[in-house]
Amino acid sequence: MLLHRVSTSRLAAGSALVAAGLVLLLSPLPGGESKALALSLAALGLWATGAIPEYITALAFFTLAMLFKVAAPGVVFSGFESAALWLIFGGLVVGVAVKNTGLGHRLANRLAGAFGSSYWGVITGVTLVGTALGFLMPSSMGRVILLMPIALSLAARYGFAPGSKGHTGIILAAAFSCHVGTFAILPANVPNVVLIGAAETAYHYSPSYGTYLLLHFPVLGLLKTATMIPLIVWLWPDRPQPLAAVATNPMQPDERRLAFLLTVALAMWATDSLHHISPAWVSMASAVVLLLPGIGLVGPKAFGEQINYGSVFYVAGIMGLGALVDKSGLGTRLASAILGVLPLAPGAPMTNFASLSTVGTLIGLATTLPGVPAVLTPLAAQMAHASGLPLPTVIMSQVLGFSTPLLPYESAPLVVAMQLGGERMRSAQTLCLLLAAIALLVLLPLDFLWWRLLGWI
Repeated sequence: MLLHRVSTSRLAAGSALVAAGLVLLLSPLPGGESKALALSLAALGLWATGAIPEYITALAFFTLAMLFKVAAPGVVFSGFESAALWLIFGGLVVGVAVKNTGLGHRLANRLAGAFGSSYWGVITGVTLVGTALGFLMPSSMGRVILLMPIALSLAARYGFAPGSKGHTGIILAAAFSCHVGTFAILPANVPNVVLIGAAETAYHYSPSYGTYLLLHFPVLGLLKTATMIPLIVWLWPDRPQPLAAVATNPMQPDERRLAFLLTVALAMWATDSLHHISPAWVSMASAVVLLLPGIGLVGPKAFGEQINYGSVFYVAGIMGLGALVDKSGLGTRLASAILGVLPLAPGAPMTNFASLSTVGTLIGLATTLPGVPAVLTPLAAQMAHASGLPLPTVIMSQVLGFSTPLLPYESAPLVVAMQLGGERMRSAQTLCLLLAAIALLVLLPLDFLWWRLLGWI
């Protein structure tokens, strides 16, 4: 009965936002912005509440955008042209191979021996592995795709069945460690790269790897990651029941071939700054090799039945929405409106710092995380003049904002991770909101003190 009421309330919340979006079709915004605003509110409301399956919302977004001519097809379907989407698709194929060959189970057994038998040890170990990968792989999506099949095998190794709190805890540890703490590592996430590219283009400003790491990693990386571990253990407590240890059999030919392929892919991902081949095409090349009939690691039946195509449409829809908000001018309009009410003033460093840091968090609700630096960077000079802070400080303050998503749909890697892990978005929503609250109330003041110590404020 309670579950029925929860489901009904979520459906009601989604329906109310859809209705609000339809009403906004009559608003007087110029240039078709009213249609874009209505469709954006409807899609964001449905994704945020989970009133209907996420991929259905994405398909509805595509359909309504075309029926009402909200934007050009190149904008609406831009997600399918994104390299990130094909990185995901290739990763889905790799994940099926890791599961079916038994390589994931073998790696999970190795990790289980290192993590021990306590729940604290398991969650801490998975979190540390995900964060450490941020220094090796420049793509959070790639890290998710690599770690998630291993996390699933690890959950099974510790006796956590799907639907259990322990299973949810391990999936959350893998998903969030691959993404949240690694915003503090310069090339590790897409919004970081967008920010640096936009700042270099507009202001000829580009911080070094070491400067970026020193500024952000102590608080956003270490402390935020350390905060996440006890939150997961507290909210999703469980007791591991490890499977009895069995003799390790020699690696089978399929496992050896897959291990070799993953080693090559990891090396390519880690050295993309040298060869300039996108991680997406490395992922797709791996998928093509795995699908070749002569190799047979992912056969036609597995390809048709085990690939989660819903997540592909979901991510494409989120990316299309971000492009729609950007191209329609809604993102800039929203940013300007928010900046108009921010209490920016010379001589108030703490208030300015808090305002500049949180504005990115709010913008991310409309544009998704990669859209935050694209929208705010052109306004950085204006914000620097209003606050009296140096331009580099204003630019770098965006990282505090887009590293704090309020809801999972803002981040494609989190969405894909939860889908690959077979977990519902509700647990990720809970962790996002709690981490955001702690970041704003505790980590933000600590970051202010750290930046002041370094002479940035």
